[in-house]
Amino acid sequence: MEAGDEQLMLAYREGDAGAFDQLYQRHKGALFRFVLRSVRDRATAEELYQEIWMRAIEARARYEVQAKFTTWLYTIAHNRLVDHWRKRGLTLVSLDQEESGQAEPRAGADYEPHRMLEAKQTLARFARAFEALPAAQREAFLLHEEAGMSVAEIAHATGAGEEAAKSRLRYALSKLKEAVADD
Repeated sequence: MEAGDEQLMLAYREGDAGAFDQLYQRHKGALFRFVLRSVRDRATAEELYQEIWMRAIEARARYEVQAKFTTWLYTIAHNRLVDHWRKRGLTLVSLDQEESGQAEPRAGADYEPHRMLEAKQTLARFARAFEALPAAQREAFLLHEEAGMSVAEIAHATGAGEEAAKSRLRYALSKLKEAVADD
C-alpha cells in the first residue's frame, strides 16, 4: 500500500529523504503549472517554484498534520506568490494562451478543420475570460483545477473564509462556462 502524502511528509520530517523524493514526484507538475499560470513568466515561475520547495524543506521540522499535505504545500505557494506580487507591485496573471514549443497535431482520417477552428476559438474565449477574472477568482480556480483542492482547502490555503473561497470559485466557473458556451 502506497503511503499518503501526510505520512511521507512526517517520514521526511524524521529524516527519510526518500519520502521527500516521492512527495516531489507526486506534486511537481501540478505545483509548477499553478505557479507558471499565476506569474506567466517561465523564468520567474522556475525561481518561485524552487523557492516554494525550499520553504517546504525548511519548514519540515515544524510540519504537523493539520490538513492535507497539498493544502499545506499550496499555502506555502500562495504566501510566496503574494510576497512576490507585493514586492513587485504585480497582480495575479494567468494561463499561458498557448504552450510554446508544442507541435500541432497531425491530421488523421478524422481530421475536421472546422472542428479544430471551433476548438481554437473556444480556447481563445476561455483564455480571454480567464485573463479577465479577478486575481482571487483565478487563484481559486487554479487551486481547484491544478491542485484538486476542495473549497475548504482553498480557504485554508489562501487564508480566506470558506464562503469567500466558495464564491470566488463559483464566480470563476460561471464566468468561464459562459465564455465557452456556444453562441
